[in-house]
Amino acid sequence: MRPILLIVSLIMLNACQSSPRAPIEVAAPFDLDRFMGKWYVIANIPTFPEKGAYNATETYRRAGPNEIATTFTFRKGGPEGELKTMTPTGFVSEENPAIWGMRFLWPFKADFRVLYVSPDYQATIVGREKRDYLWIMARSPEIEASTYQHLLETAKARGYSLNKLQKVPQLW
Repeated sequence: MRPILLIVSLIMLNACQSSPRAPIEVAAPFDLDRFMGKWYVIANIPTFPEKGAYNATETYRRAGPNEIATTFTFRKGGPEGELKTMTPTGFVSEENPAIWGMRFLWPFKADFRVLYVSPDYQATIVGREKRDYLWIMARSPEIEASTYQHLLETAKARGYSLNKLQKVPQLW
């Protein structure tokens, strides 16, 4: 009888803790062609390979109607560290160009969403529906403090906790 009570208790506890989140808001309107080009990673909630990254950049180029050739580069551990490069492919959603599937390893695609882009396409926030990873990027390696603060507030408004956010050193 006790194992059944324990199982029921765990199910009830899990049900209480897992309230569904509203879908994450993405950039709208969004011009995919204006988004193409080089972006400097100003801050992120890093994935495992990005921990200790310096001078991180992400470059997007159209490779087809709904396909984006992506080049992500950074220096590992310091500004003179080993240069790392990743070349995933982005697959743009037919329903919304701000939503992509990012393929690092076939056949898997990771969720990738442009959550915000400034009207002049000089600053952006990229994230995921799960709100587990986040990238704040700009067209230059430095941004104004007021712009950075606006991007932080926008990320919070999209449901992100920023306690794991870290600045990415841009030491060119």
